Amino acid sequence: MVEEHIPILVEEFLSFFREEAIGTFVDGTVGAGGHAKALLAAHPEMVHFYGIDQDPDALAIAKETLAPFQEKVTLLQGNFRHLDQFVPKPVDGIFLDLGVSSIQLDRPEKGFSFSHDGPLDMRMDPSQRLTAAEVVNTFSEKKLSEIFWEYGEESRSRRAAKAIIEARRKQKIKTTGDLTEALKRTLTWSGRRGKKHHPCTLVFQALRIYVNDELGAVEEGIDKALALLAPRGRMGVLSFHSLEDRIVKQKFRQFAVIEKRGELLTKKPLVAGCEEQRRNRRSRSAKLRFLSKT
Repeated sequence: MVEEHIPILVEEFLSFFREEAIGTFVDGTVGAGGHAKALLAAHPEMVHFYGIDQDPDALAIAKETLAPFQEKVTLLQGNFRHLDQFVPKPVDGIFLDLGVSSIQLDRPEKGFSFSHDGPLDMRMDPSQRLTAAEVVNTFSEKKLSEIFWEYGEESRSRRAAKAIIEARRKQKIKTTGDLTEALKRTLTWSGRRGKKHHPCTLVFQALRIYVNDELGAVEEGIDKALALLAPRGRMGVLSFHSLEDRIVKQKFRQFAVIEKRGELLTKKPLVAGCEEQRRNRRSRSAKLRFLSKT
């Protein structure tokens, strides 16, 4: 059974290809296949669709979601930072959705969320070695503080790191519940007027980004994607926090404005409207940017 998945800004995503004919398309983060299904349905002329994802569970769901288009679809396990190893160039369109999907967040065994107690894992690719548990149980207080500040922009990074060191002296931090418990006296709701997210959000975000080298993947992946894109091809990136969006903005500007090799199709990022945010709270922080290659 296909798990419920609500693609974000899907109509806006489709609008950038409405007047375009697509032969070959690459979704470097296919996830559950929500954007892919919408695009394939809207473009019957498409010859080949490549869907790539690190998570084998996501690919299994995508396979079911995209079953009506199976003759056109190739699904591959891997990181989009290695697009050039998976896809023959050139391609007419590329899309990267940088968000953590419900497949990861809603499964306790993935260890991404403080909302569900599970192993402190956080690996997108289960075959990689480094886990969040190894980070919090073996890294120094200084290194943990740096991670929380650099990748979570957590203003209380030093206090959070100290709390983890103190907790692990008593017992190993094995689960998301253990980590939340270790942080609860340090990262509280008090003094967070106007903040909508849980006090542990930024620490969990920082660990996930570090474990999966997400920002490095974005840097490398966008460069590889732009090299694969055919003349007049279009590329979109959906990001969910300022660290990602900053990289996307800089990379797109470098390519289109400074190097004059393309055109920015979004001068400012598109965001979800009030109705979509009401229906899908995960859309609140989404930003969509698009460019075309000359």
